[in-house]
Amino acid sequence: MSVIPDNASRSPQVPAADQTLRILRHLATRPAPVAASAIARELALPRSTVHHLLNTLADHGFVLHLREERRWALGTAASELAGGFARQQPLARLGRPLVAALADRLGESTHLGVLSGSDVVYIVEERAPRRPALVTDVGVRLPAHLTATGRAMLAALPREQVRALYPNVSAFSTRTGLGPGRVGELRELLRSIRAAGYASEDGEITDGTRSVGAAVLDTAGWPMAAVAVTWSSDTGPSEADAASAVRETATELQRRLR
Repeated sequence: MSVIPDNASRSPQVPAADQTLRILRHLATRPAPVAASAIARELALPRSTVHHLLNTLADHGFVLHLREERRWALGTAASELAGGFARQQPLARLGRPLVAALADRLGESTHLGVLSGSDVVYIVEERAPRRPALVTDVGVRLPAHLTATGRAMLAALPREQVRALYPNVSAFSTRTGLGPGRVGELRELLRSIRAAGYASEDGEITDGTRSVGAAVLDTAGWPMAAVAVTWSSDTGPSEADAASAVRETATELQRRLR
């Protein structure tokens, strides 16, 4: 996981705004509420400054003080920002031309998906000419642990987050009888994905098809989406060529979103 940029190499024009945004981003990347002292320490900010900014953010509903725990969490106003992001669909708007270009480059169908719990929801699909229809239509949900897009995003999550999504064997569904069925199997799979830099699946969603995918990460290293290409197992590009093209597309979308 990448660390949050601290902007130490440049002087912000509005220090208070810069510090406020860094605090919000810090809270957004943590799996649980955080103590003010920890925020100050990890962002190298004065404690008094952190307390003043947190209280101001709380007045506007962007953070919530959990008094009994002496910790701070994101508030409801922060979720409104996320809702606005979803409504404006910048991922789909920026991703669609890149996914289309990827389909033209490889001559195979491509798609863009986002995580929703332990599922992938597809928000863009580009079907290549003379290629069969896939199950990855826009709006379709599929188990993340079985898809290349889902695996790419799961591999970018902290181990604790993955364990929360897959607490026991009942969380592992199957479509073709293939794929991980236990937490340990998924953990090993995600470890290999991180080492390779991309994810793949072969016949785990549909018999006779395979896919490779790569995650699109935000500046904190969290997966915003994933790009993938799918083709028939007996035709199409090599996995290495497909993976290279998919990773380039994911990196470009990542750059544009940032």
